[in-house]
Amino acid sequence: MTNATVSLQAINDVKDFVNIVMKYDFDIDLVSGRYAVDAKSIMGIFSLDLSKPIQLNAHTDDAEDLLTQIQKFIVK
Repeated sequence: MTNATVSLQAINDVKDFVNIVMKYDFDIDLVSGRYAVDAKSIMGIFSLDLSKPIQLNAHTDDAEDLLTQIQKFIVK
C-alpha cells in the first residue's frame, strides 16, 4: 500500500482529483479521522472535512504514476 497526505480545498480540486484517480484500476481510499471513503467518489469526498489534510491510501505497490499525477494536491 502507498500512502500520501493530500489537501482538496476547492470544488474544482475535488473534480480534478477524482478525474485523475478514476484512471487507475486499484482501490484508492481517502481517510479523515475515523471515516474512509472511496477516492473515486465525488459524493464520498464531499462527506469528509476538507478543511484539513486527508490521508490517501492507494492499494498498490506501484503508485509512482499516480503520485506524479496528483502532485499538486500532495501536502509535504
